[in-house]
Amino acid sequence: MSAASRLAGQTFAALVVRNFRLYFIGQIISVSGTWMQSVAQGWLILQITHHNAFLLGVSIALQYLPMLLFGSYGGVLADRYNKRIILYFTQGSSGILALLLGICVLLHAVSLPLVFVIAVLNGISNLFDVPARQAFVQEMVGRNLIANAVSLNSVIMNAGRLIGPAIATLFIALTGTAGCFIANSVSYLAVITALVAMRDSELTPIRRERPGKGQLRSGLRYAWGTPLIRTVLLSVVMVGTFAFNFTTTLPLLVQVTFHDEHASAYGYLLGAMGLGAVIGGLYVARRSRPTVKLLAGLGLTFGISMTVVALAPNMTVAALALVVTGGSSIAFVSTCNATLQLNSREEYRGRVMSLHGIAFLGTTPIGAPIVGAIVAATNPRVGLLVGSISSLVVGAFLVVWSRSTAPRVSTSN
Repeated sequence: MSAASRLAGQTFAALVVRNFRLYFIGQIISVSGTWMQSVAQGWLILQITHHNAFLLGVSIALQYLPMLLFGSYGGVLADRYNKRIILYFTQGSSGILALLLGICVLLHAVSLPLVFVIAVLNGISNLFDVPARQAFVQEMVGRNLIANAVSLNSVIMNAGRLIGPAIATLFIALTGTAGCFIANSVSYLAVITALVAMRDSELTPIRRERPGKGQLRSGLRYAWGTPLIRTVLLSVVMVGTFAFNFTTTLPLLVQVTFHDEHASAYGYLLGAMGLGAVIGGLYVARRSRPTVKLLAGLGLTFGISMTVVALAPNMTVAALALVVTGGSSIAFVSTCNATLQLNSREEYRGRVMSLHGIAFLGTTPIGAPIVGAIVAATNPRVGLLVGSISSLVVGAFLVVWSRSTAPRVSTSN
């Protein structure tokens, strides 16, 4: 048995790999900055629009619209070209955009159209960044540690959700939202530094597609023709569209339902969710091989905990329920991601992960305005209930599907 195989069941196994360890440290810093910007941007838009839920949903949707429309092309490029080079460009451009927004706020030159334009430009960067970054995982750690590395990556994302909002609320209180945007722009240097410091000789060689016609269609046919990949992607579409709209629902839950105008209250709920997400990510990291039964259980748990959040009588109950929501939601997403990576051929992995990006992030332009409109017409509790019902439906479907097919992640490439 290889050393990688022996390590696969250990929680922090992938951190033994130097290149991934560098990436892990850089991402913790960068993702914390990203969450600072997410909190600040939502708060800024609510200030500009006087708590308009629909316009908040539109702003979030615009950031993910490029992924919805053109995400597959990002996957084609990830399968063709050096993923690390792609990441240099995407991380650098996102840093510049964050700096621009921060300067505009400092100069009192910010407006809703400007925020919308920057959101779209960030979305264009993300449509190339997401498939390249996710497909780059195997090059850093090798095939045996993919599931562990993906789960640890989710821990990074949610450690950032804990750290970022806490710092953001402090920055907003001291400097306004501008400080969050500028701090986020600086945080991208951590990832770029990590990429520069990686050793080429320690990256796993991956087959690349040569440029040619029909590669986008070929990737779509491959994903749709593989039952497990198709089922997982459709599940992510459903949950991504209706459940993962917390940047729309949570600030409104704080301001409209619980009547708290302080950014720290929003950070409190995001922090609770982030704490649960870290726990959920670490739980999944210990599992060397994901299953559809696990996905089904996580989907049901996600739906039930979101229902509790929606019906919570006060902020404390909502925060406690969000710990479970954060754990189950991120465990669900991480398990979906690992399932897709382990079951896709490496020359198609960039395109498969771009479809995952479309399913998870690209559906936001559809879901965020819908949920925002529902909240505007009713209240934030109803918006959360829409998400909980979608998760419960997905969980129930996966239970039935797993019993009828008994699928398990393959080890073939």
